[in-house]
Amino acid sequence: MVSAITLDNIEQLAIGSSFLGTGGGGDPYLGSLLCREAIAKYGPVPVISVDELKDEDNVFIAAAMGAPTVMIEKLFSIEDQHRAVTTLERFLGREASAIISAEIGGCNSMMPVAYSAMRGLPIVDGDGMGRAFPALQMTSFNIEGVACAPLTIADEHGNSVLYQTTTGLKAEELARPVAAAMGASVCMSCYPMTGVEARRATIPKTLSGAIAIGEAITNSSDPRPPLDRLIAALRGHEYYKDAAVVFEGKITALERDTSQGWVFGSCSISAMAGSEAAELKFQNENLLVTVDGRLRCVVPDLVTIVDLETAHAIPTERLAYGQRVAVVVCSAPPLLNTARALEVVGPKSFGLEEQYIPVTELIKDLI
Repeated sequence: MVSAITLDNIEQLAIGSSFLGTGGGGDPYLGSLLCREAIAKYGPVPVISVDELKDEDNVFIAAAMGAPTVMIEKLFSIEDQHRAVTTLERFLGREASAIISAEIGGCNSMMPVAYSAMRGLPIVDGDGMGRAFPALQMTSFNIEGVACAPLTIADEHGNSVLYQTTTGLKAEELARPVAAAMGASVCMSCYPMTGVEARRATIPKTLSGAIAIGEAITNSSDPRPPLDRLIAALRGHEYYKDAAVVFEGKITALERDTSQGWVFGSCSISAMAGSEAAELKFQNENLLVTVDGRLRCVVPDLVTIVDLETAHAIPTERLAYGQRVAVVVCSAPPLLNTARALEVVGPKSFGLEEQYIPVTELIKDLI
């Protein structure tokens, strides 16, 4: 476990969290710029494990909500995030003693670091997904019985909205249209937790895991190709160990539609030689991949498109025709694979017809 997020490891966090974002969560490069500025101004961010949380601690989420395609042009600011968190603090009558990520994927792993630096608070080595998901209810916090609301969202014009809802799904249904009306890109805070609740509901060690993945990809002293280093790092992790490259080729077709506050689409990848082809579907994040019609991975397990040469993940909003890519899949944290969790983050929750089959079974011929 890392002890702090510094200027020396922020790039590794951005690269690793981009992979775990499975195509979504917002472009981490933009988030890394925000982090660099905040850490340079306020200093490194202490990292604490969930086991270090005291029962009476107040753990607050700092996160973004919206469509990744919009986030490229409509940049976040710490001031917007501060408005969302302080609005929630005032309503609850208590202040945050630690910050946590809602999801370890993409920009949503970076904003909490920048905000922690500004507030002088530690960040928890963990999150609510171990990857990225597009909807508020799709978290281990919700699965483990933590209330999503009260929830706040805030935009760059000084507007903030507070919701009190009965379920995480209802919070999603009410907040998403307003977020779209605010420009499809807002800052938010939700799932306020005590230390007791955070210890029970958090997927631990994902922040340090993301840094380890980033370090493996960028380790130029290792003679192996970056893609091989990535797979080795995943197979050495407690959660993501069932990992493989299921396809390599170039992008030959791409469909994207930004609507309802999300990015929906599909991507076709053809082999450089031969007639093999892979098909992916995404909703902000990649949901599944098939190769010649054979299912190779489906949510909640992870599907990520990476650059074939560098192994850097490519967010769905930056996919482009002709890119030479590899499709990497790996297993999800155990908290996401229970029967209760699959009701919230399984294929049916995305309207997919496919049944969930553990990626371990789908790639056993590749390991």
